[in-house]
Amino acid sequence: MYQTLQEQYLHLGLPVDLIDAQLEFTIFNLSDLHQPLPFASPVSRLNFFVFGFVKSAQGRYIIDEQQFPMQPGTIYFTNPGHYRSFEFTALEEVYLITLSESFLKENVHADIFAEFPFLLVETFPALTVSPEVFAEFERLYGQIHHEYVARSPFRQRLIGHLFVALLLKLKEHFGLHYNAIYEGNRSSAIVRSFKLLLEKHYRDLEQGLAEQVFRVQDYAEAQHLHPNYLSNVIKTKTGKAIGTWIAEKNIAEAKSLLQNSAISVKEIAYRLGFAEPAHFSNYFKKHAHLSPSFYRKQSQAPAS
Repeated sequence: MYQTLQEQYLHLGLPVDLIDAQLEFTIFNLSDLHQPLPFASPVSRLNFFVFGFVKSAQGRYIIDEQQFPMQPGTIYFTNPGHYRSFEFTALEEVYLITLSESFLKENVHADIFAEFPFLLVETFPALTVSPEVFAEFERLYGQIHHEYVARSPFRQRLIGHLFVALLLKLKEHFGLHYNAIYEGNRSSAIVRSFKLLLEKHYRDLEQGLAEQVFRVQDYAEAQHLHPNYLSNVIKTKTGKAIGTWIAEKNIAEAKSLLQNSAISVKEIAYRLGFAEPAHFSNYFKKHAHLSPSFYRKQSQAPAS
C-alpha cells in the first residue's frame, strides 16, 4: 500500500521529478517517464484517488483482476485501496491525475462526496468515449496541468476549481448512466455502506448533530454485522484497517476545517468529538506531523 505517488515511484525506481511532494495532487503525462515499451507496472494498492485520460496509447488496465482495454479515448478512475496495475504496448499521451482525500476536502469543498457520490463506489469501469467528448476532458486536464506547473500563488485554489469542473464533466457524461449502488457482491455492498456512513457521520459531527466519533462497533451495528466481520471485510476489500479509515477521515476533516474556516482549534476539536482540545492537538500532530495552529498558518500563507 503506497501512501503517495512519490513513495510508489521511489520504490519502483521511476523518476519523481514530475511530482511535487509538497502538494497532495499530481498531474503529468505518463510518456514523460520515458520507460521502454512494452511497459508493465507491478500490482499495488494506492491510498489515493487516480484518474487517467488516455489520448494515444494501447494496452490494458487491471483493477481487482478485472481487465479493461487502454485505447485512445479511454477514461478511468479508481478510489483508494484497490489492487491496480497497467500494461502499455504503445504510449504517447496518457495524463494521470492523483490526489488525496485531504486535497479534495481542502481545495474542492468539504461535502465533495455528497455532490459526487461516484467517488465512493467500489468499482468504476474504464470507459471509452468519442473524440468529441474526450476533447472536452482534454481541455480541462490540460488547463489543470498548466496551473500545476505554473506555480501561481493561487495554484491550489485554481486546481481545485478546475478539478470541480472536471468532476462535473464526468458526472455529466457518466454519472447518470452508472449504477453506483450495484457492486456485484455482498462484501462490496458492505464497503460502500461503510464509506457512506463514515461520510455522513462526519457531516453530522461538523454540524453539531452528533457528539461522539463512531467506534467500529457503531459502524457494525448500523449494518447489523459483528464488528470482527466488518473489520475483516473492510481490511480485505480495501487493504486498510477500519481504524485507519476512521483516523484518516478525522485528519482530512480537521485539515479542511483548519484551512477553510475561521473557527478556533478548540471548537474544531469539539466538533470532531474530542473531549479535550489538547487531545485533538496531540492526535493531529501525531498524524499530520504539525500542530493544528501551525498547519492553519502554513496552509493559509501565500505560495512562494
